[in-house]
Amino acid sequence: MDLHFEDHNNLSLKRFEKMLKTNSVYFFDSVEFERIIKHYIDSGKINLAKKAILLSLEQHPQTIGLRLLKAELLIFEEKYTDAFLLLDEIQAVEPTNEEVYIQKAILFSKQEKHVEAIKLLKRALELSEESNIDVLSLIGMEYLFMEDFERALLYFRNCLEIEIDDDTNLYNVVYCYDMLEQQNEAVAFLNQYLDKEPFSETAWFQLGRQYTFLDNYIESLKAFDYAILIDEQFVGAYIEKAKTLEKLGRHEEAIENYLLTVELEDPTAYAYLRIGNNYEKLNNIEEAIEYYLKSNEQDPFLGKPLIAVVNLYFKKEAYQKALFYNNKLIEIDDENPDYWRIYAQSNLKISFFGEAAKAYQKCIDLGDNSFETYLALSDSLFYLGDYNEAIKVLLNAEIYFHRHAEIDYRLSGLYFLIKSNTLGKKHILRALSVNAQKYKIFQSLFPTVHNSTGVKSIIKNYKNQF
Repeated sequence: MDLHFEDHNNLSLKRFEKMLKTNSVYFFDSVEFERIIKHYIDSGKINLAKKAILLSLEQHPQTIGLRLLKAELLIFEEKYTDAFLLLDEIQAVEPTNEEVYIQKAILFSKQEKHVEAIKLLKRALELSEESNIDVLSLIGMEYLFMEDFERALLYFRNCLEIEIDDDTNLYNVVYCYDMLEQQNEAVAFLNQYLDKEPFSETAWFQLGRQYTFLDNYIESLKAFDYAILIDEQFVGAYIEKAKTLEKLGRHEEAIENYLLTVELEDPTAYAYLRIGNNYEKLNNIEEAIEYYLKSNEQDPFLGKPLIAVVNLYFKKEAYQKALFYNNKLIEIDDENPDYWRIYAQSNLKISFFGEAAKAYQKCIDLGDNSFETYLALSDSLFYLGDYNEAIKVLLNAEIYFHRHAEIDYRLSGLYFLIKSNTLGKKHILRALSVNAQKYKIFQSLFPTVHNSTGVKSIIKNYKNQF
């Protein structure tokens, strides 16, 4: 940057802010005002930008550059009618000013009038003395908004022909290929690009992504490695490399790369979650739990690491610990039926059938009408000895799930237990006709009923019919 220019700009800013503080009036030429206003716009200090525009137009009321900056701010504030009137005034004075057409196009774009915006941008392009990369990029963005990815791609590629090392337009080109699902074409383009720009870490990174989409993980790894060689601080490349190593089953190497991202920047819940998952794949349960809990510390509202911890404690048959972290899940979101289902399963494992039944009922209340949830709720009530409530649940389940042997076997056993033998016989015969192989459900849940003379007789007669 020109240091003289920077010093002059800082001096202008200091003079302007001193003027505001002392309520004095200093003179600035129009170029100084433009620099001051652009500085405030770029810094997000809109109120100061507005003050600068007001004062600048008092001193230079007809200066086109200042009036265009005023139009830009009006568009930013969504004062579209005022902006359009001002731009029409400027256009009447300078009909060949390309910036007027650009601002009008931005205005139309904000109103989702993308076709009109493109027409104006193309007119601005005609008025430009040379190829204007900013206008080409804006046209590409308008086509993106319209989801016309093929046309957008052409304009973004044109941008790269003018300025090959523009990472934003490179990303946009690859994005268009992604949306068009043209991974092979993207690979060809990126390889051609890298022939010209071999030290572009962005291009190597994007090439690695494309190879991943094509399941070519070896080439993908090579590309990510090149990106990292060029920029050893490229966190995104380490993450994508780690994800690729996971797909190749190289979990220890994946862990190493995720750990590098933690060293390079602040730890993330995602990195710790993936590390935990890789340790789990290596059957290193204690390390997996440690990193899942670190993930939870980074983002206490993320459910995935806690679900993983609960599942691992299930595998270890440490059901009390599983229940502890289950309670944390419920604290995060007590309207999530998945969390209540896991909570119910934890309670079942330690024979807390009452809590399990309440949790399964909560799942249903929250819209979980799955077959398994109804069966689990009825089984929980059965274990509690509340046979009539269990029957009600199964009869409700029949509304959604017709002719399921699992329901009929349970209804049969429950009816026999409450001495409704006629209904018990009806449902066991229906269950047998639907799926005789699943009779073991009945046998497992109701061993006493299974061994009764009446049921043995029903089974014997059923077999004799075939």
